[in-house]
Amino acid sequence: MTVINLLLIDVGLTFGISVGITGQILTFSSIVAVISALFMGALSVRFKHKSLLLTGLVFITISALGCSFASSFSMLFIFYSMTGVGLAMVDPMTVTLVAEYFPLKNRASAIGWLNVGAALPYLIGAPVIGFIAGLGGWSWAFLGFVLPIGLLTLLLVSKGLPSTSRSRELTMNKENYLEAFKRFFSNRSATACVVGAALLNAGMTTLLLYNSSFIRERFLVSTGLVSIIFSGVALCYTFGSLVCGRFVNRFGRKPSTVLSTFLFGIFIASYTNLPNLWLSLTAIFLGGLIGGISFTASYSLTLEQVPRFRGTVMSINSAAASLGSAIGAAMGGLALLLYDYEFLGIAGGAMALVAAIFFLLAIDPAKT
Repeated sequence: MTVINLLLIDVGLTFGISVGITGQILTFSSIVAVISALFMGALSVRFKHKSLLLTGLVFITISALGCSFASSFSMLFIFYSMTGVGLAMVDPMTVTLVAEYFPLKNRASAIGWLNVGAALPYLIGAPVIGFIAGLGGWSWAFLGFVLPIGLLTLLLVSKGLPSTSRSRELTMNKENYLEAFKRFFSNRSATACVVGAALLNAGMTTLLLYNSSFIRERFLVSTGLVSIIFSGVALCYTFGSLVCGRFVNRFGRKPSTVLSTFLFGIFIASYTNLPNLWLSLTAIFLGGLIGGISFTASYSLTLEQVPRFRGTVMSINSAAASLGSAIGAAMGGLALLLYDYEFLGIAGGAMALVAAIFFLLAIDPAKT
């Protein structure tokens, strides 16, 4: 995702299409992720979570290899969609494994470290991707950065993560699958968390996918400088993810989620509507900081909703998040085609604010 976010303009120029249309590559990938994540909700009942995580990493690695050799936008579209399949397996399984490896009081901090790992491609990768793209173009960014990282992650997960013994054995049958989904959809708090996750991701997508293009087009900033700014945003997100564990342990999962999501929406709505580069960057950096807290706290809140079927709940949450990303990317592209960046920021911020309302409707089962 980092390559597409940072080099959206360059990819569009290669194939002769606009930024708004090029951004729909993420829309399609997110739709694929939604469908894949729903299947994961059933697969997580039967198969080991570590095995599903490894399978997802294989899809991401193949996607990177295919994107690097894509000779047309259609081919890039197809191979990048495999990233959606991979993320639909990786995202929910990493969070679910936190509950298997860590006690309750340490889970928020562990999820924070997961988000730090998710931010590293932006923190470290953005300058590296900018450098590689400057030498050989955007396709080399996939081949020279994403592919090696994918292979390294496969090795670390296969060798580094211990095998977990399931506390219960579930046979592969229709009743277990139906029970898992029934338990989720009958839980209003869990449903509120998932809807909130969809809207939160929609807002985040308008920030991550389009802020680089906004800075480059509105303030005429070079790609190299934008990559450094991108790293700064990732550093803020990393710090927010790390300190979230302290907020959660002191104030609770729900209050931390609601307040941080509300503030996040304010910063998203602001960054495209401020009069100069420095004010806009301030809003972007603060959005990254608060976003790290918001995402970590919301994952921690959702993870505890239906303890028996955590894999299914987090897979549905992943599907909702991917749907939100698709909505954010599609809405952002439409906003640019019909209006301007100012409207894009307001729309993205509004979705995050509505997400805060849904999180307010949830309860914290661990606290009760």
